[in-house]
Amino acid sequence: MTEWITTPGLTDYQEATAFMEARAAAIAQGRADELVWLVEHPPLYTAGTSARPADLLAARFAVHQTGRGGQYTYHGPGQRVVYVMLDLNRRGRDVRAFVRALESWVIDTLAEFNLRGEIRDGRVGVWIARPDKAPLPDGTMREDKIAAIGVKLRRWVSFHGLAINVEPDLDHYDGIVPCGIQGHGVTSLVDMGLPVGMADLDLALRLTFAANFPPLRG
Repeated sequence: MTEWITTPGLTDYQEATAFMEARAAAIAQGRADELVWLVEHPPLYTAGTSARPADLLAARFAVHQTGRGGQYTYHGPGQRVVYVMLDLNRRGRDVRAFVRALESWVIDTLAEFNLRGEIRDGRVGVWIARPDKAPLPDGTMREDKIAAIGVKLRRWVSFHGLAINVEPDLDHYDGIVPCGIQGHGVTSLVDMGLPVGMADLDLALRLTFAANFPPLRG
């Protein structure tokens, strides 16, 4: 069984990390069910294990070092953070397959709003093609990131997870090079012209979860 918890308001990042670590340990020991935890954070930046100091352009908000994969990212109000604590001992010990399933879950969720999310080689996360914007200097079509993914495993139980932009202040990304990607930008469901609220996204996440993470047996 996979439990779901939605926490209203803004959740302190350090408290969230402590909770995830404790829950992941309990799952590994067979003392707790898997968990999908939906939160929002106050404005902050996080630095993953591949973060480059030069990509922190202006520390406008608190910067948290974290053990998840990836580089710098932003969390803040209007962004749904989805912490995914799943037991890969029982789901197959394949990190790449797990990340692909997370990407597929986001893509399926966006499709519920008739929005096409895509993945790109060498760029973790989910992207939206922007033919409405001026191309890059080399003629490449611009793409905006709508969801970031960064996970950590301990004893083959996952934590951290993904973040999907519903209606955050996109100017808050100006303090970092998001995920180390130059040239392309960031977007949100509302920025794409969709009248979607957090509750709408949460429902879509639930509807598309089982297709990507089938229920465990026994």
